[in-house]
Order: sequence, then C-alpha cells, then structure tokens
Amino acid sequence: MLARRVCANVRNTFPAQHPTIAPSRSFAAATAILGPARSPALADITPDSARSFSEKQKEFREGLVTAQKQKEQQEKEARAREQESGKKKGGALSSLIYGTPEGRELDKDIERSFSQVLARGKYVHSIVFHDVKPDKVDEYTELVGSWYPKMASIPENKVHLVGSWRTEVGDCNMFVHIWEYQRYEGYHQSLHNIQSHAEFPAFDAKLKGLITSKQTSLMQEFSFWPTTPPRQLGGLFELRSYTLHPGNLLEWETHWRRGLKARREVMEGVGAWFVQIGDLNTVHHLWQFANLEERKVRREQSWSVEGWGETVHKTVPLIQTMKSRILIPCSWSPVA
Repeated sequence: MLARRVCANVRNTFPAQHPTIAPSRSFAAATAILGPARSPALADITPDSARSFSEKQKEFREGLVTAQKQKEQQEKEARAREQESGKKKGGALSSLIYGTPEGRELDKDIERSFSQVLARGKYVHSIVFHDVKPDKVDEYTELVGSWYPKMASIPENKVHLVGSWRTEVGDCNMFVHIWEYQRYEGYHQSLHNIQSHAEFPAFDAKLKGLITSKQTSLMQEFSFWPTTPPRQLGGLFELRSYTLHPGNLLEWETHWRRGLKARREVMEGVGAWFVQIGDLNTVHHLWQFANLEERKVRREQSWSVEGWGETVHKTVPLIQTMKSRILIPCSWSPVA
C-alpha cells in the first residue's frame, strides 16, 4: 500500500526544466492558456505530426523518471532523519508521502473493500458526456470553455479538470469531460460549491439550451494506471469503452495489469477507470496518438510485444460490448 501511494505521488513532483509537464498536481494549472472559442476538429491534426509528438512524449516520460528519482531521494532522506531523531512513523516521511493535511486525512482508515483492491482510493473521477445540438457546437465551446477553467481554478471547489474533448469519430458532436475529486467527500463539496456560485444559474440555463442529453458516471482509477498529470503533447485521443459481463472486473484488472507494460512500450496512455456509479461493469481506457496513421502503426506494433497477445486472449471473453471514440482536445483542456 505504501509503495503504491508513493508511486502515485510522482504526479505531484515535476521538474521545471520540462515545459510540457505541469509543475504541480493541480490540473487547473494548465487552463490559463486558452485558444479561440472555435470547436476543435480532426482537421486540426496535421498528418506529419508524428515526429513532434514523439519528441514531446519522450520529454514528458523523461520528466516522469526524473520526478520518480527525486521522490525516492526525498523519501530516503526523510527516513534517515526519522532514524536520527527517533521519531515514530507519521513524521517527515508521512508529510512527504501524503502532502497536505487534507490528503493525509483522506487516506486514513481506508477499508479493504472490493473497490479498494482495484483502485487508488484517494481519487474519484467523473466522466461527463454532453450531446450537443449540431448548430450549437461553437456556442457550447465558448460557454463551457469559459466556465470549466474558471471552476477548476478556484481552490475551494476541490476539483481538477483532467480534460475536455470533442468526439470526431463515433457519436459526433459529443463532448467528453473528465473531472478529478478527492474521494466522494470532494465530489459532494465540489458540486455544492459550484452550484452555489452566483453565476451558475445563468450558465446552467444556457447549457440546457445547447445540449440534447447529458450522461455522467463516477469512476475510480485502476491502481496500476494513475491518471496522467497535465501535458501538451498534441495529436488526438482514443476513448475505448468496454462493458464487461457482471462479476469479471477483478479478472479484467488482473490481465490488464500484466498487459499494460507491453502496451506502454509502443503507446501513450492517459488513464484507465472503472465505473462505480452509473454505467456499471464499464471500463474506460484513454490513449493519445500523434494522428490516425500513428494510431494504426502503434496498435499493430503492440502485437509484437511479448505479453500483449495473451492479454487480449484472456480479456476478450470478459467483454459484452466495446466502443471506440476518436477525441480532439478542446483549447482549455489541461491534457492535450
């Protein structure tokens, strides 16, 4: 459990010399740079973007390795100080691992329930699907593009915007948003704070006139795949959604834990979540590619990596339905 929390907290420490990596855990940090209100489109992705994407990807991954080494060194020094001072556990090392008092409080008394076996219990994520009226897409982009970053930038709201995307292949005119909260207490607090904002009624009324439907599910990260911190690699995203046969989630996690190492050698993952409230027995995987051709190449390369074929063989029988969406990041999305 301790090692898992330490690895997860790598997302909290990123060296300043890597411009594509956010300096802190807060997803709101990347929302200051906003583009035009025009809705994102697949046509924005250039066919020759693979080289630039690979360079940014390499820089980002090197930053993660550097952050991991820094975190390990901090922990080593903290242990040494604790041994010298004779302090009990919960001193300097605890502060390094858990960060803020709020974070330490959230990690107390975590029950070993089924979901805790699968998930990192500190975070709850929501995935929100907005089906936007075709003639209201740009108006929606302008409205949400000004409201979401504002809400994510208010510390008291206790919410991070992971990212916002528009679907270009599959469910066109669908916008997908992923938010991060500190457990369910943070989710309730965020809803309360945002809906109590003086400008919320006007925003909500206008939003309802732009969409035909809204769907929300509450999810948790798989313990083996923490959600990426903010980054700007470019390219496009693929959201793969799987509906599993009831009772197979733990087996799915076991096989994917082994197969992910093989997949990550050739593909860039963003996150993996399983739904706890909403569309039950659903798993979402989010990947990032330079363009559609690179997606094809990378997926084909996966089959040459040892372990991937076995993962597919073991997981396919667990699936009822599966769906793929190609997403383009919005200008305000922290992960893009």
